[in-house]
Amino acid sequence: MVGGSEKIVQTFAVTKIFRDFWHREKVAAVRELNLEIFPNEVFGLLGPNGSGKSTTIKMILGLLYPTRGYIRVLGKRPTNVGIKARIGFLPEESHLYPFLNAWETLDYYGRLLRQGRRLRRERAEMLLEMVGLTNVAYRRVGEYSKGMQRRIGLAQALINDPDLLILDEPTSGLDPLGTRQFKDLIEQLSRRGKTIILCSHLLADMEDICDRVGILYGGRLRAIGDVSDLLSRGELTQITAERLNQTTVEKIRRLIAEEECKTVLDVSSPLERLEDLFLRVVAEAKSDLVSTGGAVPTGSVAEFLRAGGDDGQGQAVVEQLVAAAEQEQVGRSGPAADQSGPEEAPVKINAGVLDDLTAADDAEPSADLAAGLPADEPAQQADLNVIESLLDDAQTKGYAEDA
Repeated sequence: MVGGSEKIVQTFAVTKIFRDFWHREKVAAVRELNLEIFPNEVFGLLGPNGSGKSTTIKMILGLLYPTRGYIRVLGKRPTNVGIKARIGFLPEESHLYPFLNAWETLDYYGRLLRQGRRLRRERAEMLLEMVGLTNVAYRRVGEYSKGMQRRIGLAQALINDPDLLILDEPTSGLDPLGTRQFKDLIEQLSRRGKTIILCSHLLADMEDICDRVGILYGGRLRAIGDVSDLLSRGELTQITAERLNQTTVEKIRRLIAEEECKTVLDVSSPLERLEDLFLRVVAEAKSDLVSTGGAVPTGSVAEFLRAGGDDGQGQAVVEQLVAAAEQEQVGRSGPAADQSGPEEAPVKINAGVLDDLTAADDAEPSADLAAGLPADEPAQQADLNVIESLLDDAQTKGYAEDA
């Protein structure tokens, strides 16, 4: 985990100008942006369409270069390759391979990060449970709903146990239940040492989970601060009490008018939030054991993410993975070396296991294959004889090793 005194993201007078073919200024997407994001905080980046949010995110990720000014991410320039393993990113659109299932998707991203096979398998299992996709893990991603694709997108953003998590419209397409679970997950990740940047147009969601927010308009930062400070209405006083009869309300009105020379602006019963009502109805349906074919309620935060809390183990895991990848790169003897990182020791051939794999309904596989071969293809029969010979050699060797 990053130390408390280190700023996770810093921008210094950053300006981004897009130019046309003749290098004439076309649009200034970001102007003189000064921003600081601190460890363990959830920072919300708000603004209408075209205000510069996505451009700012791309510059933080090193996908775009600022025209003027400079940026520091985790103490280094955004283009530094070494910090990429410490950043997780969920883009606005989940560009996933539709022919892969959830397991294969997470395995693919784990391979890109040079994670070993066992580590990829363990993290994929924990993340799928965390985002509620265990029951549909073997379904192709192309068959997922948009909300389910957002869930698997969040899982891939967390596969490397990042110090900095950047989420662009993360709740887009999620149902209210998934949105509530997502917000709970963000709060837990923040408490366990993650720094999170959120971009969203759903202001109610940002209000619930962000520690600070910044509001962009026209490429400039118009407001920034703690959510409670920005939303506080210091000129008003709110009093909440149990239900009062009308006589008591009138007495309170007169008392305030006499003692404070102020007017009571509104007296009404508070309304329950629609989100709370929705969640209560869903909880009642679950208690009645109503089944569903979609995503299920999320599980607890993945264990490897919990380990990255107050004791700094998350950063140690990342450093260990990076060091292992570097050692593997140095120790390679040729381009044909294995790319998947350190693996388990070679498995000893066991005759009993080999029998289970080769036997089917007490019939020899070679006999079944031979029965299906056309009579006019002797070359295929010869290949089959070679396969049978190899199986016999493997069985003999397995018995010898067991003996």
